[in-house]
Amino acid sequence: MKRSHIALAIPALALSGYAHAQSSVTLYGIIDAGIMYTNNVAKGGTQGSLWQATSGNINGSRWGLRGSEDLGGGLKAIFVLENGFNVQNGRLGQNGREFGRQAYVGLSATSYGSLTLGRQYDSLVDFVAPLSATAGTFGDTGFAHPFDNDNLNHSIRMSNAVKYASANYAGFKFGALYAFSNNTDFAMNRAYSAGGSYSYGPLNVAVGYLQINGSNSTNTSGAIDVAESTANGTGGFVLGANRQWVLGAGVNYAFGPALVGFVFTRSVYQGTTSFNSVNGAMSFNNYELNAKYAFTPSISFGIADTYTDGHAANSRTFGADPKFNQVNVQAVYSFSKRTDVYAEAMYQHAIGAQYVAFINTSGGASSTANQVVGTVGIRTRF
Repeated sequence: MKRSHIALAIPALALSGYAHAQSSVTLYGIIDAGIMYTNNVAKGGTQGSLWQATSGNINGSRWGLRGSEDLGGGLKAIFVLENGFNVQNGRLGQNGREFGRQAYVGLSATSYGSLTLGRQYDSLVDFVAPLSATAGTFGDTGFAHPFDNDNLNHSIRMSNAVKYASANYAGFKFGALYAFSNNTDFAMNRAYSAGGSYSYGPLNVAVGYLQINGSNSTNTSGAIDVAESTANGTGGFVLGANRQWVLGAGVNYAFGPALVGFVFTRSVYQGTTSFNSVNGAMSFNNYELNAKYAFTPSISFGIADTYTDGHAANSRTFGADPKFNQVNVQAVYSFSKRTDVYAEAMYQHAIGAQYVAFINTSGGASSTANQVVGTVGIRTRF
């Protein structure tokens, strides 16, 4: 018996020392569930109001593992594996991927930043989105710009990506990403991105750029999965194009408990294969004003207004270019740092003959130029 105890103690001590050297592994996640009402949805030949039980109306429900190992001299090995799921039915998100939200490994140095490889977010999401109402700390999914045309709401993530993120140099940070096509045709479904941000006291500014080549190709192993946002059930819309690029910039400023911001993005799709613009071109200019106010540490209110000025190569066919205006409001009550309840309302008006409203997560496009969505929900974090 004594020998058995000693034999068991030796590997236990070894594992204890190894775990200490490994530094840390953290399990984390968010569960977001709610009830949503949409006044008008046209689907399957019918139209009318729609009630839904939702998952991730603000923050996509997820769980993940985040770890680091101290290698000495300020150098660490890091990794993230993050799963997305639907809390209402238990299904995997991101088109059935086990770790569809993020999956990467790399090295991080205190003075130089990090270099990571795997499935990751682009620079627009890293730098510009946090200043927008699409930020995870604001309206996120439900407040996405029409069709998430600028990907600030990360309807698509970048697979096969190599990414650099700098350290914080007196408030200035920058980064870049390249995502491989994994195809003998090097440019068929590849992506690259770059951006940066600067923070000084209550002021934050950011800029970012994303370009995707050949998203209309048949290469399903490349940088992006065009069908992913629809399969994810978020109501996102992704155009396939020979070349698409997005340029964005944002600024916000804090006044005590108030935060106000402005974000501009321009999205251009060349050689499109959908949205009634076959082999043509489309562009969207998004102008967003947003504001938040914390009445108390537990109660906050937010509002955002986005005007989207679109242009389609065949707009003469429809008599006008597509334009949208969407107003969003949100109220949040926090029981604790981990758990809160929320209420949101979104209204979108489409401008231009034959164009209809379509709010992200609404359940489907409206049969008219207007759509209203209201939702209440609860979130908990771990």
